[in-house]
Amino acid sequence: MLKFIELGCVVPYGAGKDCKSFVHWTQVVQLHSHPMLSKEELTKLYTGGLSLDKIAVRQGISRNGVRYWMGKYNIPTRPRCEAGFVGYWGLKPNLPKQFDIGQIKDLYYSKGLSAEDIGRMFNRKSSSVYRFMKGCGLARRLPKESNEIKYSKQALSFCPKPHLSTKEKTLKTAGIMLYWAEGAKRFSTVDLANSDPRMVGLFVRFLRQICMVKEDRLRVQLYCYCNQDVPSLKSFWSALTKIPESQFIKPYVRTDFKKEKINKMPYGLVHIRYSDKKLLEQIKRWIEEFI
Repeated sequence: MLKFIELGCVVPYGAGKDCKSFVHWTQVVQLHSHPMLSKEELTKLYTGGLSLDKIAVRQGISRNGVRYWMGKYNIPTRPRCEAGFVGYWGLKPNLPKQFDIGQIKDLYYSKGLSAEDIGRMFNRKSSSVYRFMKGCGLARRLPKESNEIKYSKQALSFCPKPHLSTKEKTLKTAGIMLYWAEGAKRFSTVDLANSDPRMVGLFVRFLRQICMVKEDRLRVQLYCYCNQDVPSLKSFWSALTKIPESQFIKPYVRTDFKKEKINKMPYGLVHIRYSDKKLLEQIKRWIEEFI
C-alpha cells in the first residue's frame, strides 16, 4: 500500500484569498517512491534465474523499482553476457550452467584449469568462458604460462626404479656418466649419439632397467655413409638394442665423405632418443649430484 501526503497552498504575504496573484498548488509526495521488496524474496527471484523485467512483471512494479532495491540491498547484478545466457536458457538442470566469478577465478587462476576444461565442467564452450572473463575484467594467461601449466600437469612416461641392487647402482652410474659425456643437454629430448655398440647397448639398458621408460617411445636414427648398406645396418642396431625397425626414423646418409674414413664407423652411428623433457631434467639432476 502506497502512502501519500498532500501539501497545501501558498498565499503571498498581504494578499487575500481572492488575490489574482494567489498561487494554489497541490504537491503529492509519495512517502516511498518504490514498493517494498524484501531482500530474501528479491535474492531468491534473481538467483533463481529471473531477469529484472520478469521480476518487475511478477511483482507488479517497474523495472527501475527492482533496480532500486537491488542497489539498496547490494545484490550484484549479472554481467551482460551472463544475463543474456540466463534469459535464454534459464537455470534448469541438464542445461549449460551459469558462470560464477568466484568459481572461475578459483578454477582458472588457483587450480590452473584451461578454458576448455572449465567449459566442460559447465557444459559450455571455451569461447563462452573467455567472453565471461572479458566481461568481468579477468585477464587471460599468456601462451607461455599456459604451456608451463600444461607441462607441469603432464604425467611421467617413465618411473625410476627406487630400490637398486649393487649391479644396478653401477649401471645407473655408468649410464649417467655416459650421458654426461655423449648426450645432448640443450633440447627437450634425451638423445645420445654413439658408434660403439657396447656404449649404445649400455645406455639402452640404463633407460630400460633404471629409468624404466616406455618401449613405444624409444626412437633410433641411423647416421651413415652412402657406400654402406643401410638395411643391414638397421637390422644390426635393431637386434642389438631390441628396438623394432618400425621405431627407426629416416636415416641420415652422407654423400660427401673422404675415402680414408670409409672404415671409421663400420656400423655407422646411431642416435638413441626418448622424447620426454622431464626425463632429461631427471638425468641432469643425477649428473649434478656427482659434481
